[in-house]
Amino acid sequence: MSQTNTSLLDQVVQWNQETCRQQLKAVLPELTALHQKSDSWNDHIRILKIITDMFLPHVGVSELEDECFSKILPKAEAVFHSMMAELMDQVGGLSSQNTELCALLRNILQGLMQIIDALSTCVRHVGSFEDAPDLDAIRSLPTCILKVLRETFQHCKDSEVVYCGRLSLVADLLQGLFKDAYSLQKSLLELLDRVSLDSGASEEEVSDVVAVIHSLLEICSVISDLDVALHANTWKFLIKQSLKYQSLVEEHLHHQDISSSLRDNLLASFHSCVELAEQIRHAGLQESKQSPEYKLFQKSAKMCRFFANTLVHYIKEFKFFLTKCCSSFHQLYLQIISTFPPSLCAPALPTALSEELKAAALVPMDAFLLQLVPLRPFAEVVLQQDLRLRPEHELPQCLLLVSIMGQLPCQPEEVLQLWFTGSEFSEETPRLPLHRAIFTSFRRCHTERNVPVLLPGVMLKGQAQVQVTLHQHMCVQLCASVAVLPPVCLPVLERCLVDVVLQADTQTALLAADVWCFTARYGSAELCLHHVVLIAQLVKVCPAECYQSLHLGLLLKRMVFLMTPNHQMELVAQFPPSELENLRVWHHVLLRALSQETRLRVQTEILDLTQKVLTDWQNGGHKLGQVDRVNVVLLSLLAALRGQPSPEEQCVLPAVKIVTQLWSRMSPDQLQTQPVLRCTLQLLLSISAALVKNIDPQVICQALLCLDAVVAQKCADPLLLAALEFLSSLGKIFVPPDSQSQILPRLSSLFGVLLADTSWLLHQHALEAFSYFAENTNHEEVISQSLCSEETKTKVVSYLSKTVNAEEDVESRLQRLKQETLVIEQHNEKLEDNKDHVPSKPAAEAAADSEPCPKKARQETSAEEEYRRYMQAAESALKALQALTEGKADTTAPPPPWLESRLQELQTLIAHISAARLTS
Repeated sequence: MSQTNTSLLDQVVQWNQETCRQQLKAVLPELTALHQKSDSWNDHIRILKIITDMFLPHVGVSELEDECFSKILPKAEAVFHSMMAELMDQVGGLSSQNTELCALLRNILQGLMQIIDALSTCVRHVGSFEDAPDLDAIRSLPTCILKVLRETFQHCKDSEVVYCGRLSLVADLLQGLFKDAYSLQKSLLELLDRVSLDSGASEEEVSDVVAVIHSLLEICSVISDLDVALHANTWKFLIKQSLKYQSLVEEHLHHQDISSSLRDNLLASFHSCVELAEQIRHAGLQESKQSPEYKLFQKSAKMCRFFANTLVHYIKEFKFFLTKCCSSFHQLYLQIISTFPPSLCAPALPTALSEELKAAALVPMDAFLLQLVPLRPFAEVVLQQDLRLRPEHELPQCLLLVSIMGQLPCQPEEVLQLWFTGSEFSEETPRLPLHRAIFTSFRRCHTERNVPVLLPGVMLKGQAQVQVTLHQHMCVQLCASVAVLPPVCLPVLERCLVDVVLQADTQTALLAADVWCFTARYGSAELCLHHVVLIAQLVKVCPAECYQSLHLGLLLKRMVFLMTPNHQMELVAQFPPSELENLRVWHHVLLRALSQETRLRVQTEILDLTQKVLTDWQNGGHKLGQVDRVNVVLLSLLAALRGQPSPEEQCVLPAVKIVTQLWSRMSPDQLQTQPVLRCTLQLLLSISAALVKNIDPQVICQALLCLDAVVAQKCADPLLLAALEFLSSLGKIFVPPDSQSQILPRLSSLFGVLLADTSWLLHQHALEAFSYFAENTNHEEVISQSLCSEETKTKVVSYLSKTVNAEEDVESRLQRLKQETLVIEQHNEKLEDNKDHVPSKPAAEAAADSEPCPKKARQETSAEEEYRRYMQAAESALKALQALTEGKADTTAPPPPWLESRLQELQTLIAHISAARLTS
């Protein structure tokens, strides 16, 4: 700086305020020119301080920008930046031994503080005016200050890394620098709060406001970890300015950046709360509310609540500018919901802290959704057809959809159609109808359904809420939505219910059946009839073995209960049980659901048709190709017997006659080669179990002979399960003394074999069947004779005493269920991939085509079958006799004296039979 300039500065510093005011017009331009030309930091700061301290107080509002701020502030900002850059370049050599460098760096920090002090003087001067100036009159001031603040806060934030263990050498100055910057920002925001723009503001003024808001957003990203109060106040001002000038700036703001920053801050404070709560739990400090950890938790929770509410408010005001953020909003909701129960990945937090965190983050999520529901892009994100989520987000997605469904009744009609109808035109972004999306999401929550997770139930009649399963929760919410569903959306719902009932996951199909039943019950009787007829038609065309038939049958069974008596008769008229092709419908119907008149008609027609089919089979020489027809009528007969508490008298006698006929013709040898007969035997066993009190002991003996061969052949599980059902039913009858020797030993033998089976499924059912038999039977000797080994006896005793051998721990069970989820879903997908590959011809015709030629007919059975039947009877009798003679039948009576001679006669008879066979 020249000697002339130095003398001017030395002269000016001696002036008083009055002299400065008088010389303002002449000297200020010279000083600003010197300021621009100054080439050292010290000269710059000296001139800046002279201008701001001595001459600025005399500058009027109209002259501030043009005469002062626009000339000195850009240079001040540049000098501040160069000093900060020099500080960063030199700090690497800082140490306590390098006193010269330490002094240099401290001088730089003091210089930075002087620049901030000069800027604070500018703000105070502008704020001293009674009327707030126009933004145009101080345009350079906020721009310069905000850049200086951002750089200052960034340096303070990075100080631990920048000074790398040498922070103590400059800590006092850094602390002072931060405080000065903090004070400067506070003063600036107070000043800007006084400034206002009207609707006629110029583009430059609008641009200045937008620049201020975006600069504050940058500062917020820097100070988030520095000071909680500063951070919150900066955000408050940012949002306040955005709303204050909403009509002017809404098209210019970086809405996506603002909302993203709010979301990130919300998640950061939220995760901080979770971590602190876990630390408090592990340290056992939840009772100590005065601990530093607890106070820090409360501070973080307060910030979490602030950011959640701020984000909701911002979305409310600018939602139509945030359509590109809908995917991130969706993920935000899922992340927060997944941290709370019933999510399986939710951390275990102290109850009190969990409740505080819910109030801070979870409660605002309802208001959050309320703002997003009307947005089409949000609906398109949430209702994607192939939404790929992390496993821990499947349940939150399900709960999200249910929450949306609960908020829709208060929305306008166009919003309801947006969510409930799905995409209707090819040019639309594909989206599922809401109900379909809910069922799809529920299906994916396989692990949560099996744990099961529990949710709050609905409060009824003033009773406190109880915890309910996910299925119950979904059922209540879905039915509530159906009750308020607009009529225009009902066809979409009906199509959805049909599709879901016909998919492979059984529990999801049951949930759809629950909703369908409510829909039919809530609607008119005619609607119920219409639905039942539709379901019956679907049942009729489905192959009997497919999962769709099972799901539809369960639904039909329930729906018939909802029909009026007249409509039940109409159903009988449309699907008369007297026709074989309609029995697929009737074997799903419980007769107790029908009125008395309808029930008698259905029973009569089923029994008449069953007898006719059996007669045709007998007259046709027992052709195996006709066995499918027999099985169809037997299945309907079984449904008729099971469909009421106890079979009616007019039904029992014909049914017993049918059972007797069939047992007399059942050949165990054919079961091994003719699978269709296994189905016949399975049905026959179940029917016999229902009629066991009315069946002749000799028929029961024939059944046990057949079962003995079946068990020896290791037939399929369904047949053996039916056998256990029949065996357990025998506990309800008293076997006449003259038949006990034929029945009881074989019964004991069968129970013994089945109780020892290694299959867990059969073993469990065997325990249940044996337990039921033991509780009801009068023949206690069967019980002891069935327990033929110590191992079997131990298992039965453990079962009866409800002993748990090994209890799976929670974590292991959860991991197992997660592994099962993948396997089951793959299985269901495989089923659905093959669902269209069903036989094109009726099952009976297909079976007939594949059956071998029938054997030569005789009056009742073939000669070979006759031989086999008598041999089985002889074998059974001899084994029973052996059990008596060896004392295995718990009898204390000695063998009669004539037994030896009769055994000799039998041996002679057997020798004659063998000799006759050799000579023939």
